[in-house]
Amino acid sequence: MSAAVGTSSDRMVGRQPRPESILHRFFSVQNRYLPPIIITLILLVGQVSFGLLESLSRTLLAIATAVAFETALSLLFTRKLPHLASAYISGISVGILIRSPELWPYAVCSAIAITSKYVIRWKGRHLWNPSNFAISAMLLLAPEYVATLSVQWGNTVWPMLIVWVLGALIVIRVKRFHITATYVLSFIALSFGRSLITGHPFLAEVAPITGPMYQLFIFFMITDPKTTVKPRWAQCLVAFLVAVVEMALRLGESIHAPYGALAIAGPIANVIEIGLTSRRKPSLLSGSVSGTLVSSGATSEKPVAV
Repeated sequence: MSAAVGTSSDRMVGRQPRPESILHRFFSVQNRYLPPIIITLILLVGQVSFGLLESLSRTLLAIATAVAFETALSLLFTRKLPHLASAYISGISVGILIRSPELWPYAVCSAIAITSKYVIRWKGRHLWNPSNFAISAMLLLAPEYVATLSVQWGNTVWPMLIVWVLGALIVIRVKRFHITATYVLSFIALSFGRSLITGHPFLAEVAPITGPMYQLFIFFMITDPKTTVKPRWAQCLVAFLVAVVEMALRLGESIHAPYGALAIAGPIANVIEIGLTSRRKPSLLSGSVSGTLVSSGATSEKPVAV
C-alpha cells in the first residue's frame, strides 16, 4: 500500500524521467554528428576494400572548400557561424562521387553545392539537394573534365552489407527509410521492365543499384530532409517518380541517369508543394482573422496563429 502511495505521489509531484543513456543520445535525432560519422565510415569501408577515392588530396580539397564556403556564406547571409555537419557531408560526397584528373573540379563542385543552398531558394526553401545539383551542373557544363564514380563492389557482399546497415541507421533516424525502400523497390521493378524493352538480362539491369554510388544516392541524396516534400505519401510518390525518370534516361542511354532524374523530379515536386502551400496559407489566415473578428465583436483583437 505504501509503495503504491509513493508511486502515486511521485507522479503527482512530476518526478524527473531517468537520464538517457550515452548510446541513446548518440543515435538520437539531436546528434548532428552522427551522419558525418557514418558517411566517413562508408568512405573508409569503400577505400580499404576497393580504393574508392580518386585520391585523398582531392577529397580533402572538396571538404575544405565546402566548409570554407559554408562558413563565409552563413556569415554573409545570416551573420552566424554555421553548424558544419552539412558542409562536411556535401564535401565528402563530392570527393567520393566526382572523378577528374584535375584538382579544380573538386573545389568548384563543392563551391556550387554550398552556394546553391543560399542562392537557389524559393519562399525560404531549398529546391535541389546541394550535392545532386552541383554534380549535375558539373556533368552538364564540364563533361570533358568530370565523370562520376562507377566502381562496383565486385563479388564481395560484406562491404555492401556494412554500407546498407550504416545508411539504414541514418534514414531510420531521420524517419526517411520509406523513401529509400520505395526507390529501391521501384528500381528493381522497373529493371524488369527495362529488361523486357532492351532484351538485356534482368541481373544486368538491376546490378547498378549494388554499386557504391547508388548507396550514397539512396541514403543521402533522395532522403535529404531539406529538399524533400513534407507528406509521407508524397515522399514515396516522388521517390517512385525519380525511379521512373531514371528509367527513361537509361533507355535514352544516359550514363548519369540517377543524378539527372533527381535533378528533374525533385525540384518540380518541391515547386508544386511550395506553390500549393503558399496559396493555402493566405486563405487559412483570412478565415482565421474573419472568425476572430466576428466572434469577438472587435476590430483590434489579433488573429489566432495558423
